[in-house]
Amino acid sequence: MNKINGYTEDEAKSLVQFVREERGAGKTLSLIFENYARKTGRAKGSVRNYYYALLRSNGDERVRKLLNGTGLKAEKILQFSEKETDEMLKAILTQKSKGVSVRKAVLNLADGDDKLMLRYQNKYRNVLAKQPERIERLMRECGLTVGGTDEMRSRLEDEINGLYDRLATGLKEENKRLTAVIKKLSDENSLLRLQIKNLT
Repeated sequence: MNKINGYTEDEAKSLVQFVREERGAGKTLSLIFENYARKTGRAKGSVRNYYYALLRSNGDERVRKLLNGTGLKAEKILQFSEKETDEMLKAILTQKSKGVSVRKAVLNLADGDDKLMLRYQNKYRNVLAKQPERIERLMRECGLTVGGTDEMRSRLEDEINGLYDRLATGLKEENKRLTAVIKKLSDENSLLRLQIKNLT
């Protein structure tokens, strides 16, 4: 099997087996990706992206054989209905009116599901940018004070941008940690080579 996102065939088998066992234990995919990332030293996002890329590689006979009988399949992403969008926006706006940040509100709504959190966040940001009048209408329906839409949009965009910045910082820190591990292993390798050379 050709590599997908840098995984070998053995790594693919290992991930499929891990996901299958963890799903059997009732764990969420988000937690499974996090646990597998911790176990292998890979980034959680990389594990998630690889998993979905693998499930969608059904044109490869070896992938079909690997997944055969596992029950694992890519879930179809459903679009939010207008009603679901309004309910989600109202929930965020209501929490926001109580002093909860947009980031925290989105996390609360997603109940720890990273994928769902990003979907909520993206939908929220999209509506905020393209349909500010919808936000105002929903605020009125919730009995919330409708302030300056531009000011509210700016404040919310700052919070969402802050969330992206925090995610980027987390990835940078993970990259630094992995670089340090690679350096340590490289130094140990050089030391071992020197010791072997001295023995001969």
